[in-house]
Amino acid sequence: MTVKLLKFSAPRGIRVVKAEGQYVWDDTGKKYLDFYMGYGAAFLGHRNPKIVKALTEQMGRYLTITPAFDTDVMDECLDRLGKILPPHLERVFFLNSGSEACDLALKIARKLTGRKKILAFVNSFHGRTMGSLSATWNPKYREGFDPYPFETIFTPYNNAEAVEEKLGEDFAAVILEPVQGEGGIIPATDDFLKTVEEKCRDVGAFLIVDEIQSGFGRTGFVWAHQKAGIKPDMLTAAKAIAGGFPASLVAVTEEIASRLKETDHGSTYGGNPLALAAITAAVELLIEEDVPSQAHEKGAALGEMLARFVDENRGLFRGFRRAGLMIGVEMRSQPGTFIKLLQRNGLIGFKAGLTVLRFLPPYLITEQDMKTAVDAMVKTTEEYKTLPEKSEPLQNTL
Repeated sequence: MTVKLLKFSAPRGIRVVKAEGQYVWDDTGKKYLDFYMGYGAAFLGHRNPKIVKALTEQMGRYLTITPAFDTDVMDECLDRLGKILPPHLERVFFLNSGSEACDLALKIARKLTGRKKILAFVNSFHGRTMGSLSATWNPKYREGFDPYPFETIFTPYNNAEAVEEKLGEDFAAVILEPVQGEGGIIPATDDFLKTVEEKCRDVGAFLIVDEIQSGFGRTGFVWAHQKAGIKPDMLTAAKAIAGGFPASLVAVTEEIASRLKETDHGSTYGGNPLALAAITAAVELLIEEDVPSQAHEKGAALGEMLARFVDENRGLFRGFRRAGLMIGVEMRSQPGTFIKLLQRNGLIGFKAGLTVLRFLPPYLITEQDMKTAVDAMVKTTEEYKTLPEKSEPLQNTL
């Protein structure tokens, strides 16, 4: 029998044989600047030496010990997280993916409120497991999977009046991304986040911030919601928190934790020793390297270069959005062909929404990397303009 991969995404067309820092190499020896970074999970760089060292050392101790047992690696991880999590979110539960984390946060909200309705937002993305899919907007992802465990009302993002109108006392929670990633790199305004927080307090709904893509320093803040000064009831994190190793967490208040019992949730691999070691190393690196400041400064520098490029090519590009090193370049057509040409020219990006070229570069990019990226954009634009046919089907595959 020949076993083949069940594929849910389009192939990128290259075979990667090596990855280091901000670069990957294919089997022909060609080097690429990676602004994809595993959907942003490798924000600290491919094979970051500190992460690799922590994983290697932990593999020499033990691999499969659940959080039911006391371990030094758990104590160290919790200690480091205490240095970066919002101070009011004192309890964490570890899982393996962002979808799982959002599932648990929604599950907690339903359990503690007894309500089934969730308020989420147009263009939101929170995962593809059944709970998280309930709060994911894209109809293409949702088709054929109903009924969902939650009754979700989707309302326009950054529209405070819509939240005021729709959010009532029959809602368990509001779940939102401080910067919508899959939706097109759309930052929330401070006023919008503050209004959502206030309205949640008024109606007794939990406020869940999904920091899976925007968190861990990428936007110039450790957590993107901190820019607005809000205090969510729950926070979900994944991707970069373990340097690219599969890990996630839900952070909640002490008051929420006190109302949950032992059998309310569980995970075989959640909080496994390797993940804990990787998270510990990643947090230490975040602090030692002042990653948020680097993301702020480098994002501003790269953003200035890309904004200038977009202004010079308004016939092809509508605009440019950014929050730190979370970058979206909006095209006037579907970006799939452009992304393929860009990859051929040595820069790997991917899609967000319907027309946005998404870049999630690692914090360690250099000024030369930025110039290389813009040069690739210039070359690709010149090639793209010569193509006879640029229209593409509405797909979210690259």
